[in-house]
Order: sequence, then C-alpha cells, then structure tokens
Amino acid sequence: MGSSLLPDLGTEIIIPVCAAVGIVFALVQWLIVSKVAVAPDKSHPAAADGKNNGFTESLIEEEEGFDDHSVVQKCADIQSAISEGATSFLFTEYQYVSIFMFGFAIIIFLFLGSVEGFSTKKQPCTYDSSKMCKPALATAVFSTISFVLGAFTSVVSGFLGMKIATYANARTTLEARKGVGKAFIVAFRSGAVMGFLLAANGLLVLYIAINIFKLYYDDDWEGLFEAITGYGLGGSSMALFGRVGGGIYTKAADVGADLVGKLERNIPEDDPRNPAVIADNVGDNVGDIAGMGSDIFGSYAESSCAALVVASISSFGINHELTAMLYPLLISSAGILVCLLTTLFATDFFEVNTVKEIEPALKKQLIISTALMTVGIAIVSWIALPSSFTIFNFGIQKEVRSWQVFLCVAVGLWAGLIIGFITEYFTSNAYGPVQDVADSCRTGAATNVIFGLALGYKSVVIPIFAIAISIFVSFSFAAMYGVAVAALGMLSTIATGLAIDAYGPISDNAGGIAEMAGMSRRIRETTDALDAAGNTTAAIGKGFAIGSAALVSLALFGAFVSRASISTVDVLTPKVFIGLIVGAMLPYWFSALTMKSVGSAALKMVEEVRRQFNSIPGLMEGTAKPDYATCVKISTDASLKEMVFPGALVMLTPLIVGIFFGVETLSGVLAGSLVSGVQIAISASNSGGAWDNAKKYIEAGASEHARTLGPKGSDAHKAAVIGDTIGDPLKDTSGPSLNILIKLMAVESLVFAPFFAAHGGLLFKIF
Repeated sequence: MGSSLLPDLGTEIIIPVCAAVGIVFALVQWLIVSKVAVAPDKSHPAAADGKNNGFTESLIEEEEGFDDHSVVQKCADIQSAISEGATSFLFTEYQYVSIFMFGFAIIIFLFLGSVEGFSTKKQPCTYDSSKMCKPALATAVFSTISFVLGAFTSVVSGFLGMKIATYANARTTLEARKGVGKAFIVAFRSGAVMGFLLAANGLLVLYIAINIFKLYYDDDWEGLFEAITGYGLGGSSMALFGRVGGGIYTKAADVGADLVGKLERNIPEDDPRNPAVIADNVGDNVGDIAGMGSDIFGSYAESSCAALVVASISSFGINHELTAMLYPLLISSAGILVCLLTTLFATDFFEVNTVKEIEPALKKQLIISTALMTVGIAIVSWIALPSSFTIFNFGIQKEVRSWQVFLCVAVGLWAGLIIGFITEYFTSNAYGPVQDVADSCRTGAATNVIFGLALGYKSVVIPIFAIAISIFVSFSFAAMYGVAVAALGMLSTIATGLAIDAYGPISDNAGGIAEMAGMSRRIRETTDALDAAGNTTAAIGKGFAIGSAALVSLALFGAFVSRASISTVDVLTPKVFIGLIVGAMLPYWFSALTMKSVGSAALKMVEEVRRQFNSIPGLMEGTAKPDYATCVKISTDASLKEMVFPGALVMLTPLIVGIFFGVETLSGVLAGSLVSGVQIAISASNSGGAWDNAKKYIEAGASEHARTLGPKGSDAHKAAVIGDTIGDPLKDTSGPSLNILIKLMAVESLVFAPFFAAHGGLLFKIF
C-alpha cells in the first residue's frame, strides 16, 4: 500500500500555518481598504482652499464643475445608517436563531444518547464488530458540541462578512470619484477580506476541533469523525435561516422600492426620496453577504465532513494514517495559498482602467485560480496520499490509487469553472440570452417574463451534464469518497469565489450611496457598471454553491446509507418510491413558502411607501425626508416571522420521516429532493439574474440596440423593471436557499442515522 511522503508532523504544521496566512492576508487587505478616508484630510494643503473636497487626487466632480463639499459627510452618514440597520437586524435574527440552536442541540443529545440507552460502556464498532469503540453517549455529547461549534462559526462568518461590506461600501463610492479602476480595487479587496477570513476560519476551527476531539477518542477514528459531522449540520442550519431571513428582508424592501419608486413615481433607483431605500441597501448586506457567507461556509464544512467520515472507515482511518486522513484539509490549505496568489493578479499585477475591463478581470480570477489549483491538487495528492489504498464502498473496500483521487478533485474543480462560465453566459448582458430578454420588453412585461423563464430552464442543461459527469468520474474512481473530494475541489478556491461574489453587493451599495448622496451622473455610471458586473459574479457564485451542494449532498447521502446499514436503495420498493416522490416535491413546497413570504412582506412595504408619498408634504419635491425607520421595521418583522415555517420544514422533515417511516423511505426523500432541488435552484437563480441584467442593459444604453429600448422610464424599461421585480425573490431568496435545503437534509440524516437505524420506522413496525 505504501505511505505518504509528507510526515504527520508536516501536516500538523501546514494546515494551521496556511489558515494563519489566510487570516493575515485578509487583515492586510482590510488595512489597505481602511486607508480610503470617509472624511476629507483637513491637514492637507488641498483642504485649506476647499479644492478637491480635501482629497489630494483630481476628482470627477472637479472636471465637471460639480463641487459639493458635503458629499463626503453624506456618504459617511448613509454608510452609518446602513451599517446600523444591518447590525441591528442580524443581532435580532441571531437571538431568535440561538433559541433554535439550543433546542436542536438538546434534540441531538437526547436522540443519539438514547441509541444505547445512555450507556457509558464501550460498544462494537459499526463497521468492524471485532473492535470496540467509544459509547453512543460520547457520540451524542461530541456531536452536540460540534453542532454548536459549526453554528457559531457560521454566524461569525456571516456577521464578519456584513461588517466588512458595510465598511467598504462608502469607500468604494468615494474612490469612484477617482475613476473606475480605484473603485474596482476597493470593492474587490473588501470581497477578498471576507473570502480569506471565511476560508481560513472554517479550516482552522475544523482542524482544532478534530485535535481536541482526538484527545478523547484516541484510536477510535470512526467515532471521532462521525461526531465531527455535527459541525456541518450546525453550519448549514444557521445558513438556512440566514439565507431565508436575509433573502426575505432584502427582497421585500427591493420589490417595494422598485414598484412604487420606479414604476409609479418614475424616480431613479436608490433615490433618497424613496422611503424603502435604506432598507433595500441594508438588505444587500444581510441577505447577499451574511446569508451567502454562512451558506458557503456550510458547503465547505459539509464537504470536508463527508470526505472525513468515508475516509475514517477506509484504510486511512483503519491504519491511522493522519496525513492521508486529513487530505481534505490539505486541499483547502493549498486553496488558500493559490487564492492569495490569484488575488494579487487583480489587485497588484494588472490594473482595471475602463468599464469594459471589469468583467474580464473577474473572469480571469476564476481561470487563474482553477489553473493554479490544478497544480496544487496534484502536489498535495502526490505528497499526502499513499500510492495505493482502499476506500469504503458500501460494505467492501475498493482499491484506489492516488492519481485517481487527484482526478476526482480536479474534475470537481473544472466542473465548477464550467458551471461558472455557463452561468455568466446566461446572466451577463454582454451575451445574446440576456439581450434577447431585454429585446422582449418591447412588447411588454408578459413576453419579458416568458423569455426569462425559458432562459432559466435552458440554463440548467449544461450545468447538470457537468455535475453528472463529475459524479460518474469521481464515483467510478473512488466511490463516495471521490464524490466528496470532487465537491471539495469545486470549493477549493472558495476564497476567490467569495471575493468576486461579495464584490457584487458592495458595488450595489456603493451605487446606492452615490445616488443618495447626490453625486454626479458619471460617478453613478461608474458604480452602475461595477454593479452590473457584480450581478453576474453573484450569479456565478450561486452556480458554484448549487453545483457543490449537489456533490456534497450525494456524498452525505452515501455516508448516510452506509451508516444506516442500508444494503441497496431500490426505487421499485414502495418504501423508497414514496420517499422519492415526496422528496422531489419538497423544493416546490419550500419555494412556495419563501416566494409567498417575500410577496406578503413586499405588499406591506408597497402600501407603506405609497402612504408616505401620499401623506408627507414635500417628499417628492425633496424638501421633506421620508420615514426610513418604518420601512426597515417592516422588513425586519416580516423576515423574522416568515423564516420560521420554511426553516421548520427543512429541519423537521428528516426527523419525521426517519422516526415514522424509517431509513429506506428517508433515503428516497433525500434522493428526490436532491434531483429536483438542484434544477429548480439553477433555473430560479439564472432567470432572476437575467431579468436584473436585462433591466440594467436598457438603463445603461451602451449599445445602439439598448438605446432603442430606453431610456429609463420608457415602456420597455418599465416592462424590464417588472421582470426584475419578479426575479428578485427567485434569485436572492428561493434559489440560493434551495441548495441549503438539499445539503441540510442530507447532513441531518447522517447525524441522526444511528437513532433512525435503531428506533426508526415506527409506522411500518406497527402495521
């Protein structure tokens, strides 16, 4: 079989060092961003005579003869209002979610502890009855601890992302006064801060947890890594509430602001006269940033846990080969170094000088990181894996070679790039599909909706083939371990992926601040160009999240089937088939709940915005200020109330099915939800992204075709706004939340598998 070239001591040094490097790099980027002042430098000579608003470089306003000395203070005030609103909402949300976390932690302990009647005696190991393992009570205790740890890390990831984004938005706006290149760098550096902090913290916390748990479990690696799966469950549980709650918040405000402001009052997006404008900008941070950060962290935690669980019952775990066992963490460590080098290409090696260079610069990030990561995977596979070893494959040990595992990770990595580019093609207004959607607005909103839906359905085809090929190749080479590391491959460049994903909402907020601060038209055009590219990168990020969720869910499904001692999942048996068809229905039910929640909240928002326009004298003339706080309260109350039922549906389904119908029916539910959920998520996200960029295509008027559809306020533009409004809950609430649904049900089933196997299927036992 052979042994790894990298000694165990080297592994124990490399992983925490790479995590530390990621954290330090994030802090360096943050320090660079912090040098952008949100107040004029009064000590500089330029400030003495009032020129350049106290800044030392020439500004666009000066070139246009537009010189408002209060604009910087306005930006600072708006930034403060957005940051306070986002912080207040997240603290309130986390108070509600902490109650759930405490309650669910008790359920984990009670259910898993009862498997052996809360016995403290050692028990025969699940996969090798000739050996004795730690008691089930230990699994209950440590699974509960890892659940709380994962939940806490997920919350911190989301909160840090929000604070970074609200710190950077006004700075991006102010740098836009110096040109598109300066603004791009600030937004991208800020995204990188979030990306590297999340990737490094996720890796470091998981590594520390493994080492602490090992003090108790010693040689019982099967029990150790079974308990670690709670880490993934905690991460995704918090991500679900973050995505759903944040998505409802942001889209209620967005829909209300657009329907009344743009369509009824014919005022620009983010106009300070619109009462919902602050809530809209707060929503970008709590939904697109905090929710997305928790979501990606959950995917990373689950893919790592799935690979570790399978490895623990393979030759790595049986022979206690630490370096090979921690191969998934070494891949993530290499990813941090690769992403660090990739980020320098955007921030230091090449410069963005024109609007047309923004999207290519972001695409290069994906290409460069994927190419470099392929080399990194090859090196890690060579030094960390034995030349040949065995992988657990549904009751038998399958012989695998290191180059086969390398191909599994690489195929996941490149499938992610393909999904990203296909997503870009269908959601960027630089290509035909979105331009066709924009053109359909000539004949009204109905044809726009028809074209947008068709685009979303069509955009599913190639990503599904990419996922299918990844699954076939990785499973053929290394069974479910191959699928798990393929998912990890797709997420190995998580720091770069998060950087370009977070860049979008930061740019969107920057545009809103520019409009509210009354900055010049050219600056707003600059922030609009950054925002349009950000919409595409956000769609690419969602594509990565959905694709990785499919692979993660399948790997977790395989681990669940093995842990529940299911020999085969036969869809022709009634127990499995009823689960399959119900599971395929769940994403539709979940989407209906989240869409209706956004609609109900938006209805209240529209009524409030209309009331203020009709009842506040001077609001349309700009002589009176709107009541922003009431709109913020509507979004907050609605999101906290409406996130409960969708969250309960996802969290309770595996428990109800496992307890009353048993593990075979539950396996059908997991398979059904995976198959339908992935496809609904891709089509919803891409339809919404296409409608959004079709609207921006008409607004920008950058081509002759776009100018024939505009300008803002034209019938075609109003039709595009309606399409964008319909797409908002699809791309920012239902679509992104569905990938959490399929992952969360799978990892929850795995965590509770011992209980379901021992005590589940009550109805079938009675009848």
